Amino acid sequence: MAQGAALLPAYLAVGPDELKRRQVAARLRARVDEAFSAFDIEELTASANLDPDAVVSSLNTLPMGGSLRVVVIEGAERLPKAVSEALVAYLADPNPRCTLALLATTLAKTTRLYKAVAKMGPKAVISCAAKRGRDLPPYVQKLACSHGVSIDADAARELVARAGESTTMLDTQIRSLAALLGGSGAITRAFVEEHVARVAEVKPWEFLDRVSERDVGHSLALYHLLDGSALGLLSLVTTRLTELVCARSLAARGQPNLLAGELKKADWQVRNHVRWTRGFSDGELEGLLGACADAERALKSGADSNAVMVPLVALICGATTAQ
Repeated sequence: MAQGAALLPAYLAVGPDELKRRQVAARLRARVDEAFSAFDIEELTASANLDPDAVVSSLNTLPMGGSLRVVVIEGAERLPKAVSEALVAYLADPNPRCTLALLATTLAKTTRLYKAVAKMGPKAVISCAAKRGRDLPPYVQKLACSHGVSIDADAARELVARAGESTTMLDTQIRSLAALLGGSGAITRAFVEEHVARVAEVKPWEFLDRVSERDVGHSLALYHLLDGSALGLLSLVTTRLTELVCARSLAARGQPNLLAGELKKADWQVRNHVRWTRGFSDGELEGLLGACADAERALKSGADSNAVMVPLVALICGATTAQ
């Protein structure tokens, strides 16, 4: 909905991205004359006690003083059938001076309510789909700009790793970090590490990326936070080193663009592989694969997992040398 454009009688903001749903509702509220917002904005939450007649009455109420009334219903997927059906009937002949905002985590396109809103216009249904992991760091950078600060890509990745993938949580954390900076400046990875507690579970790819960067401090810190068997983790490490061997070989032949196809992965999954290989000397990756084979034999012989894996991670990161 463009700022200043005529509003439709109803909108449905649907999807798991809570922050986007809230932003949709906020933009609609902002269209109400502020002097009359206490009278011309009504916030409702779906519940078993919601009365269909009262909801329709609210929608049919004329604005107190401005030209627009907005009724927001949170949790539209949980509306009692009687209320949902009352809204469908209302939307057949809606109040032209009121806009209904339905917010839902999910609502099937086959439902009568979804179809009734969709009939209001091609822009009536607003997708609030969850962002994919790789899309979150750039999204965090945009959030930072909206709060008057900047955050580099590395710091953004660290924030996502620590705070998780909830856009609402990420926005809250960015807002807090911006306040700590006094509303201007740059958020660095060190600043994120100092001020943001880790609440999200460590993902193996996060650990593997730090190992590939040969960042021994972060690699070991993440290793100690990972769940699962040491043999399973070792298998992932071995696979990543094998991928780096392939990446280095293709780069040497001037064919790095073939890497995704060779590994049967998407381009974004291997976009840093060639860069990471530059941190290893000739033959070093192959030697590290040998160290992984030694570690596997030790683990299968009953050796303590930490006694095997910690030195291996340090070796891969270049903090120690092979014996």
